[in-house]
Amino acid sequence: MTKQVGAIILVFGAFLALCGVANGAESNVPEPFQGFDESSKYAINYDDLTIVLKEVVVDTGRSTRRVAQEAPDVTGTRMKSKVSRTANEGNRFYFETFKKDEEAQQYLRDVQASLEALPTEAPLKYFSRDEQLAYWLNLYNVTVLNQVIEVYPKKKLGKLFKGKKSIFEQKLLTVAGIPLSLNDIQFTILKGNYDDNPLIIYGLYQGIIGGPNIRKSAYIGADVWRALTNNAGEFVNSNRGTYIRDEKTFRVSSLYDRNQAYFPDFNADLTAHLLQHLEGKERSAIQATSKIKPDIDDWQVTDLGGTHRRVGGSFATSRAALMDSVKGTTPADGGGVIGAAVGAGSSSMAAKGRHLSRIEPELLAILQEINEKRMDENRRSASVEIEDLEDDSVEQGSDTGTGEEK
Repeated sequence: MTKQVGAIILVFGAFLALCGVANGAESNVPEPFQGFDESSKYAINYDDLTIVLKEVVVDTGRSTRRVAQEAPDVTGTRMKSKVSRTANEGNRFYFETFKKDEEAQQYLRDVQASLEALPTEAPLKYFSRDEQLAYWLNLYNVTVLNQVIEVYPKKKLGKLFKGKKSIFEQKLLTVAGIPLSLNDIQFTILKGNYDDNPLIIYGLYQGIIGGPNIRKSAYIGADVWRALTNNAGEFVNSNRGTYIRDEKTFRVSSLYDRNQAYFPDFNADLTAHLLQHLEGKERSAIQATSKIKPDIDDWQVTDLGGTHRRVGGSFATSRAALMDSVKGTTPADGGGVIGAAVGAGSSSMAAKGRHLSRIEPELLAILQEINEKRMDENRRSASVEIEDLEDDSVEQGSDTGTGEEK
C-alpha cells in the first residue's frame, strides 16, 4: 500500500467518523436517516407543537388503579352500562374543539408538514442522537393526532390499527424524499438507530386510552430519555399497562403484544423490562407468576368528553367521569375553559406555527453547505479534504449567539 493510498483511507475514515455514520445495527435504516453528530450543540425548535399541547392536553395524573364507578341505573330501561377499569386513566386531548375548528386543524397539519420538510433543509445526521429521537417522536405523534382528528368523533379506534388500511401501515409521510409509514418510523428507523430500546414505545402516542400518554409539551433532545422513562413508569403502573388477574396469570397491555419485536424472548424480556418500572404489589406478583397474558385493551379515543355514555332516558352523552377530577382544564391565565381558549386562540396559534423557524438561519446555511460538500465528494471519490469540513464545522454556528444549545 502506497503512502498516498494509506493517507486517502485515513482521511476518508475521519470523514465517516465526522459525519457520524452509524454501525451495522442501522443497516436497514434508509441512508438519509443514518448517522448522528454527538458533538452537535444545536436543538430543533418545537414551540409551535408545544403551544397546542399545553392548551389542549389534559393531564389526568398518575393512575391510582381505582376502577371508575358505573353510572346509576336509569328508570325505564333494562340496559346496563359497564365502565372498564381503564376508563379514567391516561391523558386526554381536546379533539372536540379541533373537530369544530378548521383553522386549528390546519395549524396541526402545518406543524406536520414543517417537520416532514426539515431533513431536506438540514440533514438529520448533523444532529445528536437524542435530538433526532425527539424529532421522530414529535413527527410520529403529530401525524397520529391529525389522523384521529380526521375520523373523530369516531370513539373506538381498533379498526384503525389493523390490516392494510391501518393508519400505521399507510405511507402517510414523505421525509427526505422517502415515503414512510408510522410503522417504518417505529420498527425500522427508531428500532435500528436506538438498539431495540423498549423505552421508545412509550413515546409513540396511539390516540387510544390503552396506549402511552400524550404529553403536555413536545419532546426535546435535552431531556427525551427522562420524558420516556416518566411515560414508561406511568403506563406500567396503571391498569392500562399491567394488572394482576390471579396467582398464575399476570395481565399486561396488548401494546406489548404489538411490540414483540422489542422483546424477542417475550416472557423473559418483558418481565425484565417491567421490573425496571413496576411498583407496589404488582412487582412481586409478576415475579411469582408463571404466565404473562397481553390482553388488556382499551380502544377508546383519548378525548375529554363524550367517551362515557349514560344508558337509558334520551341516550344523551354524559360528561366524562374524569371531568371533575382532571388537572389543568383551564388556561394558564385562569380564565375560561380549555376549549374556549383553543377556539379563541386558534388564529394566533396558526400564525405562530406558520412562521416558526425550526433551525436558526445561520446554522441552516452551514448545514446545507456541509451537505453539498458531502454530496460533491461522494460523486468524485473517497478522497476528501477533511480540513475544509473542519473550517466550516457546525461548531462555528455557536459564535452567532442565535443557536439553541442543549
